[in-house]
Amino acid sequence: MAIDWVGFGYAALVASGGLIGYVKAGSVPSLAAGLLFGSAAGFGAYQTTQDPKNIWLSLIASGTLSGIMGMRFYNSGKFMPAGLVAGASILMFGRLGLKMFEKPRES
Repeated sequence: MAIDWVGFGYAALVASGGLIGYVKAGSVPSLAAGLLFGSAAGFGAYQTTQDPKNIWLSLIASGTLSGIMGMRFYNSGKFMPAGLVAGASILMFGRLGLKMFEKPRES
């Protein structure tokens, strides 16, 4: 069983981004969203570790963040934090999308 290190790293990035938003700007919504989506992405990475075809929670979390943070980046033009999270979310969404089309490995 291969551990989904990329998924856990993405989850840590999202959760730490919410925490940093709270520490720097006192933004409670940033903290709540970061912890919510970071937890969802972390649990999704755990599920993918258990069963490589169980990508749906990670796919939903990264897809939602791609849209939300992509719009924030488009409207503000600021790379930090919206552009960084949007970029990481798009890459994660693409990675998971490609996993959907992989053929199962034979044992």
